Amino acid sequence: MKVKLMGAARTVTGSCYIVEAADRRFAIDCGMHQGNAEIEKRNWDVDIYDPRAIEFILMTHAHMDHSGLLPRLVQKGFRGKVYMTPPTRDLLRIMLLDSAHIQEMEAQWRSRKHRRRGAEDITPLYTQKDAQAAFPLFSTVTYGEAFSPAPGITATFRDAGHILGAAMAELTVAENGTQSRVVFSGDIGRPAQLLIRNPSVIDTADFLFMESTYGNRDHRDETDSLNELAEAIAWSYGRGEKVIIPAFAVGRTQEMIYSLHLLAKEGRLPADMPVFVDSPLAIQATEIFRKSREYMDAETKALLANGEDPLKLPQLRFTPSTQESMEINGLRGPAVVISASGMANAGRIKHHLRHNLWRGGASVVFVGFQAQGTTGRKIVDGAEKVRIFNEDIAVRAKIFTINGFSAHAGQGQLIEWLGHFKTREEMRLFLIHGEYNAQQALAGLIRDRFGIEAAIPDYLEEVTLAPGRELARVAYPEKAAPKVDWEFLIADMETRLARLRERRGAMEGKVWMEQTELRDRLLEINRNLAGIISEI
Repeated sequence: MKVKLMGAARTVTGSCYIVEAADRRFAIDCGMHQGNAEIEKRNWDVDIYDPRAIEFILMTHAHMDHSGLLPRLVQKGFRGKVYMTPPTRDLLRIMLLDSAHIQEMEAQWRSRKHRRRGAEDITPLYTQKDAQAAFPLFSTVTYGEAFSPAPGITATFRDAGHILGAAMAELTVAENGTQSRVVFSGDIGRPAQLLIRNPSVIDTADFLFMESTYGNRDHRDETDSLNELAEAIAWSYGRGEKVIIPAFAVGRTQEMIYSLHLLAKEGRLPADMPVFVDSPLAIQATEIFRKSREYMDAETKALLANGEDPLKLPQLRFTPSTQESMEINGLRGPAVVISASGMANAGRIKHHLRHNLWRGGASVVFVGFQAQGTTGRKIVDGAEKVRIFNEDIAVRAKIFTINGFSAHAGQGQLIEWLGHFKTREEMRLFLIHGEYNAQQALAGLIRDRFGIEAAIPDYLEEVTLAPGRELARVAYPEKAAPKVDWEFLIADMETRLARLRERRGAMEGKVWMEQTELRDRLLEINRNLAGIISEI
């Protein structure tokens, strides 16, 4: 059995693991690479996935870093089934169309710039038509239901406790007269988070591919997190400014609404402070949450049974249209604005940051992981200014980072989840979906706590899993010197030069305007002096 890591290897996006087992070739997830320009280039090179040869995909959940490349694979010839839970199917139907719309709009915007320079138009990564072509491939399976996507392979989805419908993939593979159990954890959820059930316990595996996003730190507890959110609200309310919350449209937005519902019950959310959910995708996702009560935790079900809706607030306003979104920034006075994307690198949140980040009385509340290279990460790391829509925006708002709202397990929770495995001493462990420093910290803790070594495979590395209970043999192929992509470098330099020319042109125009205004002012003074002299 072989597993090739196509993403989320020493990084947190682009989750995709291509498995060759029992004479079959399939994938676990097909996520979009997000971050800086160099990382996002990987989204275009899907030929290395060989999409036509992928027989089926097991989708752990709907977040774009796990699912966002599916339309691209379909565009390139993938025609197999995509297995997922029913909530994941419902969420992907709206999320992939939204992602495709963003790709089309981005391509149009870049094409207009290219035309002005006499260059060719930009083709979108994929289109809404590509996204729609993926929908007939969806096949749903409920938690705990064993199914066989191919001879020799049995799969079972377990509740990952991450977002609505998120799953761990538990596989039994029969080949060469032996059976091996392989577990892909997907994103392991934070226990006791609002709305969502706790992650399932799995106690047996020969090979475990385990996420490690927060492998180097723990989260604050829920009470502290709620108190810090209340502090941000009080800070901006007292100064007549807005609270800006970048939040993923699926999962985090709904948890934030629930949290504000709790603060309102305690009298810590002013009744005259409007709350805007400014994301068409988040609005649609919230409706899917409402219709999926059977997947929610016991506490939420009890509230709903008593007639209390944790996804409602008297001052809650949904703003699906562009016009309504623009009106928020023209609104004077305090407000809470929840908008996507969660890492502040796309979507309407960029407009809200552009209008509020420079205001000393405003606050920006980050409630999720911020990947390297994103605008959110730069702000969290203390940047004095960030570039938004080709404009440098000063960071003067008060910045809050509340990881207690994360949908990912913290370090201690990851260790606790791993501790349930009865096969730890014989099991081969691979850390995936984490930045390298976090993975090293977690690997060290695992070594100290359990006495086992965790491998940390790299991007495009192929791992050979020996059959039965033998230790895995990790193949570290020789890495050729990176090929220089001269076309990309030239295009990037041309873009940078164009920006410099634009800035120079703007400065020259400003100087010309100032000179013109000064000349006109001098002429006016001369005319006034001439008038005074003639009167004398």
